Amino acid sequence: MKIYGDSFSGNCLKVKWVADSLGLSYSWIEVDIIAGQSRTPQFLAMNPAGQVPVVVLGDDRCLAQSNAIILHLAEGSPLIPSDAYERAKMLEWMFWEQYSHEPYIAVARFQVHQGRAVADLEPRLVERGKAALQRLEDGLATGAPFLVGSALCLADVALAAYTRVADEGGFSLLDYPRVSAWIGRVEEALKIAA
Repeated sequence: MKIYGDSFSGNCLKVKWVADSLGLSYSWIEVDIIAGQSRTPQFLAMNPAGQVPVVVLGDDRCLAQSNAIILHLAEGSPLIPSDAYERAKMLEWMFWEQYSHEPYIAVARFQVHQGRAVADLEPRLVERGKAALQRLEDGLATGAPFLVGSALCLADVALAAYTRVADEGGFSLLDYPRVSAWIGRVEEALKIAA
């Protein structure tokens, strides 16, 4: 298996983390999206959307979109709850992550990384990023160690990827103590260096 990704991207790292946690064999191919490497004819043949990550499976089939990839890789593993309702809750969090979390937390981080001052970020971006972090904080109020109960699942992986670096986009995780503690648990479970 080959994973085409950008090491700065949380969407790419979640694929790497799942592959590593499951002990899957793969080659990592670094793609410099700023330099346009995801827009070459060769890359677009794998993913016409021109986005990373992309996985080329052992049979040469390609799969894009980080959450689709991690669902495929983790099929039949403990990272996907066996209980139908818990599996649906996992998917609920994962769908929410791509629609209501990543577009704000990740975009703010990317803009700051590209040289924009935190003070110059669009107020609506910051407001929605804070709302996403508060939603996570509230979701962790049940006292369960992870988003869908007592075991790490793909929802935790998906949401930790950008949440753990939210401060790089100007969001203070000190304002979200349950989120901060949860990040520590996810990093420990996945053996990710803090």
